[in-house]
Amino acid sequence: MALVVPPRVPARHVYVHVPFCARRCSYCDFAIAVRRVVPVNEYVDALRKELAVRFGEPAHAGLEPLDTLYLGGGTPSRLGGAGVAAALDAVRDWFPLAPDAEVTIEANPDDVSADAARAWRDAGVNRVSLGSQSFDRDVLRWMHRTHDVEQVGRAVDALRGAGIGNLSLDLIFAVPTALERDWDRDLAHALALAPDHLSLYGLTIEPGTPLGRWHERGTVAEADEDRYADEFLRAHETMGAAGFEHYEVSNFGRPGRRSRHNSSYWRGVPYVGLGPAAHGFDGGVRRWNAAAYAEWVRQLETGCDPVAGQEQLQPADRAAESVYLGLRTTDGLVLEPGEAARVAPWIDQGWATLDGARLRLTAAGWLRLDALAADLTVLRSR
Repeated sequence: MALVVPPRVPARHVYVHVPFCARRCSYCDFAIAVRRVVPVNEYVDALRKELAVRFGEPAHAGLEPLDTLYLGGGTPSRLGGAGVAAALDAVRDWFPLAPDAEVTIEANPDDVSADAARAWRDAGVNRVSLGSQSFDRDVLRWMHRTHDVEQVGRAVDALRGAGIGNLSLDLIFAVPTALERDWDRDLAHALALAPDHLSLYGLTIEPGTPLGRWHERGTVAEADEDRYADEFLRAHETMGAAGFEHYEVSNFGRPGRRSRHNSSYWRGVPYVGLGPAAHGFDGGVRRWNAAAYAEWVRQLETGCDPVAGQEQLQPADRAAESVYLGLRTTDGLVLEPGEAARVAPWIDQGWATLDGARLRLTAAGWLRLDALAADLTVLRSR
């Protein structure tokens, strides 16, 4: 299938999906490819083919410099030092980088060595998102993570030793009560590593995952809503007291250390998605690639664009997205005439604040984000 609508607005943000993992985590339903030996050369060759199919030859692409470049997954660090460098070189052959571009890779702690960190830095990486997930050994084993607690600290030391100072950690909250994880201890352990950024995700049970099967058999019970809310709000308080800005429902950053790449999604600006299962948006049309790694490679070997689908966003779609994306960040949303009365109960409940016409959800409001965004969207659609 070929993309029928060319990009309308220059994209200054590129996401590259690297699907490889050593093992599937118990909760993961992402498009990944579990490989003991990662086919680095095959992957980078296919990435170059996708760039050529979609944007022409490098010398003639004439594309805008990138403000952000993000390698996500999967586990991009599985490419190793040379593999990450080769993937970044491929993108740079088509998209030059702005002088202050944010270049991020996601990494698992057990993939980080001093040599790999130096190679990533030399290749232009200046930000790493480290998938720590927990600092409890039993929880890590239950999640099917391939690293241990000590490797997180060693990875942080290696990255800083290589000169990569902008570090983000991931944590998962609301794990089953039976695991007896101490959430406050996990937060304290993360803060002791002095990260610049922290992403916190509530555990969700997805069908088809190991966790989903355990839940179907009745061997795992999902955390109840009260505990989910309690852990989320405790994180909000703890991180705020440590000097972090809770700038998006799942993200906390020190001043000046927000994720610029992810912020581009929440602003609704155009971005390019490369690699299997990657999504992109040109300002009017959203597209997504073939999800399976082997199919993505196969289509590119035949000279085809690996696009699996696309949709033209209608005005109603854009209106709904603008409400949802605005409410999920501290930027908030500018109310339209007549909407203040609708949100007045939210303010009374402590779910939102109103500064002039700008509505912002509180942490308690973010716990109700989907319902509140849907309510306001319905009002705007009348």
